Amino acid sequence: MRRAPLSLRLRLVLQLLGIAAVLAIVLYFTVRTVADQAAEATQDGVLGAATLAIAERLQGGDDDVDVDLPYEAFSILGSISADRVFYRIDAAGQTLTGYDDLPLPDAAGAAVAPVFYTRAYRDTEVRIAAVSRMVLVARKPVPVLVLVAQTRQGQEAIAQRVAQRAAALGLGSFALAAALSLLTAGSVLRPINRLADSVGRRGPRDLRAVDHPTPAELRPLLTALNGFIARLRGALSRTETFIAEAAHHIRTPLATVRARAEIAMRQSNSEETRDTLRAVIRAVEESSRSAGQLLDHATVVYRSDRMADETLDLAKLVEAQAEAFRPTADLKDLTIRVTGTDRAVEVRGDRALIEAALRNLLDNAVKYSPDETTVDVSLTTGSDARIEVADRGRGLSGQAQARLAKRFARGENVGDVIGSGLGLTIVEEVVAAHGGRFELTEREGGGACARLFLPLS
Repeated sequence: MRRAPLSLRLRLVLQLLGIAAVLAIVLYFTVRTVADQAAEATQDGVLGAATLAIAERLQGGDDDVDVDLPYEAFSILGSISADRVFYRIDAAGQTLTGYDDLPLPDAAGAAVAPVFYTRAYRDTEVRIAAVSRMVLVARKPVPVLVLVAQTRQGQEAIAQRVAQRAAALGLGSFALAAALSLLTAGSVLRPINRLADSVGRRGPRDLRAVDHPTPAELRPLLTALNGFIARLRGALSRTETFIAEAAHHIRTPLATVRARAEIAMRQSNSEETRDTLRAVIRAVEESSRSAGQLLDHATVVYRSDRMADETLDLAKLVEAQAEAFRPTADLKDLTIRVTGTDRAVEVRGDRALIEAALRNLLDNAVKYSPDETTVDVSLTTGSDARIEVADRGRGLSGQAQARLAKRFARGENVGDVIGSGLGLTIVEEVVAAHGGRFELTEREGGGACARLFLPLS
């Protein structure tokens, strides 16, 4: 199973926390090292001063070297901490006083300035300062080495306290970095979220190029997005052109075939041939109607995604469609009675879609109405604009609107009438695209009544 990739926010937060953790660890060891060095330097300073003080008290004599130990120096060492202090004074390689097992420096002899080194001594570790002097004994120079040592518990305690404070400082810095990481992640990703909101607020038919202020890092993404929108817009345009050309190339040959069949039927004297031509005309008429409604449906589906938004006068549209169907109605001695179109009723929408809806409503009414009846078309206004088309046809035969409006679904009582089952589907999709609603009910006294509601502009 493929794992979902981590979100950018989580990745950014984890990386910032990783950096903060590394910096906290580096801070801890840096402070610990500096504290160790500072404590050692302090101890060396005191040890060196004590060693030099003892060396200053060395005196030569006729037989030996005299030492007057400055006990105040040892007092200073003892006052710093509870560490133990050791000393050793050697003259010509012989220990005059002190601890004769106190480790000597590695180098032979010692410099005039104190030399410091660390050794294990007895049960602990000591820091030792060594300094050498030349003392005249019986007018001969005798090398004297002075060693002063101190245990390191005090230094370790100081370093430990500093380390604990460094650890607390590191943890505090990490916690602060974690909070700042969350704020930083939100701040860095905010332009992406704003861009996504800007694109998400667009309607389904808005294919304009995205022109949203973005940081330079998001420009490649914005350029790619606009390129995709341009390609999609081009593809939709080609689809619209294809639908228009397909409608022309399908309807025109079918109309030619029907016209020639009707001419042939009028000229034929054979009843058998006339029956055959009637069947051909019916088949052509059925194919032409199905092709027309299929193309109407494809047009509605296409234009619903990029619907035009213009102000339309429903009164003029209803009058024009009713007038277009009057020749067909005259063939059945039908009357199309239009009311409510004496004043303008404005709505906003796509002219081609609304005309397709009206055309299919009137086509159904004329097609299913018996001869010498009336189709009533009315336009009224209230909270919405309402177009009602009522006929005296076969009605709904108890079938629900939801079933009749399905694609290619037809009523059980209209099997002998040519139709494709797409008319009501087209009407419902057009009304939904315009934010309106559609009702189909039985008409009182027989027939069907279709009502189309559209928001006023």
